[in-house]
Amino acid sequence: MNYQFDWSPVLGQLDRFAAGAGMTLALSFSSIALGTLVGTCGAIAASYGGPWVRRGVAAYVETIRNTPFLIQLFIIFFGLPTIGLQIDAVTAALIAMSVNLGAYSTEIIRSGLQATHRTQLEAAAALAMTRWQAIRHVVLVPAFEKVYPALASQFTLMMLTSSVVSTISVEELTAVASQIDSQTFRTFESYILVMLIYIALSLLLRLSFYLLGSLVFRRRRAVARSQRLSKKSQGLKARPIGAAK
Repeated sequence: MNYQFDWSPVLGQLDRFAAGAGMTLALSFSSIALGTLVGTCGAIAASYGGPWVRRGVAAYVETIRNTPFLIQLFIIFFGLPTIGLQIDAVTAALIAMSVNLGAYSTEIIRSGLQATHRTQLEAAAALAMTRWQAIRHVVLVPAFEKVYPALASQFTLMMLTSSVVSTISVEELTAVASQIDSQTFRTFESYILVMLIYIALSLLLRLSFYLLGSLVFRRRRAVARSQRLSKKSQGLKARPIGAAK
């Protein structure tokens, strides 16, 4: 093996890599927002909707989860124009990523909704809450707290999956690496650098989601911790003097 690494042609294109990383993050965050909205609506419909609504959500989830993302992307980008819906590559990528993430987040959020004990809903009904008020205040927020780590992992996977949209000429990170490789013929250097950028982006997203979760759920955790300490102190006070430990 006589291959000699030469990083200068690749490192000279750092501005293009930065632009590609920016497109990757823009697509990722936009699809995360839209996909989470779709997943939340789907989870609520699957948990509290009528029989036909539940069947429709189940069909959507199973269709997306059992087909490759590349096929979904091609159907949107190449299929929709055949029926008169002209969309550009970036829009097609955003729609495909949001639809794909929506199916997975539907199941994740639904598991959190189903973890809510029925007595909590009964208590909400006793307080004259409407069905939507009970779902919003009693079920939805605790459900998000339970499944947030799984959602954060899925969000990071979605960012990595965005590399597939390079197949429809979206100039995200992988597409930029392919272009630079074809221009400089430095394949190892181009893709090793992209690999390192993806690792950095993944770590950045994981840290961001951790900090966001700590900020959003901090108050709820503080209240729960104070309640546990209160119950513990009440138990100690109720214990008879001289009782065995």
